[in-house]
Amino acid sequence: MRTFLTLVLGLLVLAALVLGGAWVWAGTQPAPTIHIRQPGALIGQATSLDLMVESPGGTLSGLNVTVEQQGKTLPVYALGDAPSEGRTPAEQFYVMRPVGKQALPQLQAGTARIVVQASRSVLYGLRTLSASATKDVTVRFEPPQVAVLSTKHYVNIGGAEFVVFRATPADVEAGVKVGERRFPAFPASGVGIPGDASTRVAFFALPHDADVNVPIVVFARDAAGNEATVPLDHETFPKPFLKSRIEVDDRFLGRVVPAIIAGSPGLSLSTAPNDLVNSFVTINSDIRKKNGDTIAGLAKTTAPTMLWSGPFEQLGNSKVESRFADSRTYIYKGKEIDHQTHLGFDLAVTANVPIASAQQGVVAWAAYLGIYGNCVIVDHGLGVHSLYAHLTSIDVKPGATVEKGQILGRSGMTGLAGGDHLHFTMLLDGQAVNPVEWWDLKWMTDRVLRKIAEAGGPGVAAAPEATAPRAARASRRPVRRASGRRR
Repeated sequence: MRTFLTLVLGLLVLAALVLGGAWVWAGTQPAPTIHIRQPGALIGQATSLDLMVESPGGTLSGLNVTVEQQGKTLPVYALGDAPSEGRTPAEQFYVMRPVGKQALPQLQAGTARIVVQASRSVLYGLRTLSASATKDVTVRFEPPQVAVLSTKHYVNIGGAEFVVFRATPADVEAGVKVGERRFPAFPASGVGIPGDASTRVAFFALPHDADVNVPIVVFARDAAGNEATVPLDHETFPKPFLKSRIEVDDRFLGRVVPAIIAGSPGLSLSTAPNDLVNSFVTINSDIRKKNGDTIAGLAKTTAPTMLWSGPFEQLGNSKVESRFADSRTYIYKGKEIDHQTHLGFDLAVTANVPIASAQQGVVAWAAYLGIYGNCVIVDHGLGVHSLYAHLTSIDVKPGATVEKGQILGRSGMTGLAGGDHLHFTMLLDGQAVNPVEWWDLKWMTDRVLRKIAEAGGPGVAAAPEATAPRAARASRRPVRRASGRRR
């Protein structure tokens, strides 16, 4: 009997030790990790909560989200609001719920706190590990204020304009909306206009394919989602663009298609003779769009200051082979194979001519770029870039500061070029615009520098005749030479 009791006692002690060890082990396991990804510092009328909870090893056993303000607790979310939530094992659990005034009518302007509590069960549900997180926010319902300061806004289809305005509070996002397209604003101090951070400047574009009556407004939006807009007093001018038919042949395809594929890692297209037409169409459409996305991405790192003064410079002694927004139909052996819009100027002098920077700036891109071949893009600040394509060689590196007239490389026929020339265009926040305006002293003086001067900056006042609507039409007319060589 004594032996039996001793055995039982031993087993009980062993069980206690195992259970105690398991309990201690369970306590060393990680509790849920809470990430409040949104909102930021502000909550407004329609703000959303974006929450991620990491639960190592499985299912959450509890999750509760509230907003605390002035002694009140406002429920936002509790695990189990949907029958299947939390029951399927998952390392990451996501919650998106509205937390603005529309969802929580009791919210008041002022300070508030988001509170998140999460737990998970371990040791077969015998022990619970908990975690909590809070985030202090400001509740703001009043929309920002916007006031346009500049006057006489004239914009061509395919062209650009410049506006000076005030947006308050000073911390709001602001800019110009052309239809659904947004162009960001920058501190007016970046162009030498004195004053506080509420004064902004912005370039914006009226795309070549836009409706002449598209709404154009100046906007300001705070981090809580409150937005104010003011219609921009302006006039728009339609502009006819050319149409052309581009003949492509086997010799052209055999030269450009394999070279672009070789210069574009990851581009899986066939170079077999029977596949060259299909590969060309893919390059001319899909790869053109991808290259455009790359170019647009460079706008996100533009300098917040105006790095230039005065008009930009057209390639010296150059002849125009193709113009901006030329609508092209591509023909192969008598059949139409593609349609694209040529968003730049093709400028020709002689083979391998030195290519000078059109203005001061910083090199944002200097490498091969699909349909553009060897390409240099220069950032001039405020979302303005100039692009130089089809170069045979590149003489600058990204990040280098260049002066107006500094050599960037030499002309060539890389990419989708049918002959030696420079493809040049201007860009606003990645949107191609007509370079003719930027080459024109009168346009630069009246559309940009006059407005800066009137706002107290160092711009140059325009001549009286430059303020008439006809000034929206750039006066400089480059010489055209139609050889049919450029693609």
